[in-house]
Amino acid sequence: MDSRWPRLVFALLLLYAAVHFSLVYPRLPGVVASHFDARGVPNGWQPKPAFFGVLVVVSVVVAVIGFAIPKMIAVLPPQRINLPNKNYWLAPERLAETTAFLNAHFAWFACALFLFNVLVFDYAIQINLHPQNPPSPARFWYILAAFLVFVIVWTIPMLAKFLRPRQPGN
Repeated sequence: MDSRWPRLVFALLLLYAAVHFSLVYPRLPGVVASHFDARGVPNGWQPKPAFFGVLVVVSVVVAVIGFAIPKMIAVLPPQRINLPNKNYWLAPERLAETTAFLNAHFAWFACALFLFNVLVFDYAIQINLHPQNPPSPARFWYILAAFLVFVIVWTIPMLAKFLRPRQPGN
């Protein structure tokens, strides 16, 4: 599995987020609503720089999850890794295949998680920019539902690959 496509997608999402958020930053008030109840009503506020600081920290965590963890699996001793049938999948003759799969699979996860974060932060920004006519709370719930569907679909190939070692001849 090739990890170049998800890396490119992640880079494009990162570029989009940097441009988009740098354009809306000056239009926001000094203190922004940053937390909302289930109906989209603000119930927590932050200074604007702290709000965007959270976005940066979350983005770094997403990049670590998507790009560093698979690399760590390749170099950590197997007893430090929680992977079904790890003795089979981390054996020297299969380590390159396992690492390639995890690199691409986790990179796609990073893309989806980063997109989810961008959309959620943008939802909060739109509420701050348009307090008299905020976006519907349904927008957030649709974003969350789409991400959860992605996670389920993303998990299936992981389970299919690692739950059972390949039989000889496969």
